[in-house]
Amino acid sequence: MEQISTSGRRKTSVARAFVTKGTGEIVINGRDYKEYFATDTLQFYVQQSLVAANLRNDYDIKINVQGGGTTGQAQAIRLAIAKALVEENPELRAAMRPDNLLTRDRRMVERKKFGRAGARRRFQFSKR
Repeated sequence: MEQISTSGRRKTSVARAFVTKGTGEIVINGRDYKEYFATDTLQFYVQQSLVAANLRNDYDIKINVQGGGTTGQAQAIRLAIAKALVEENPELRAAMRPDNLLTRDRRMVERKKFGRAGARRRFQFSKR
């Protein structure tokens, strides 16, 4: 195994993961993942695929992520890492399936419509 590159998407975030054998270092946009994502929940999303496969300290992962917010980025990273691990070892698919780690969440923000305050919200009604 030299290097596996995969991508993951969530909302408007796109993550590209480059996975190599190593010591468990995770770098996101040139920064450590604990520095990039301050909350425990977002850090959990990043590690979730590795923990499910029981490979927490076996791979070095370099990630480029752009677009969206922090939650979308973390979940895009989770998908990219899961896809890379399954590409390396197809037997891990069974470990990833119960947590839906290989399924792209296709929900997107609904666009704002004309004549409305938001996607569905109307402006305040005035009887007089």
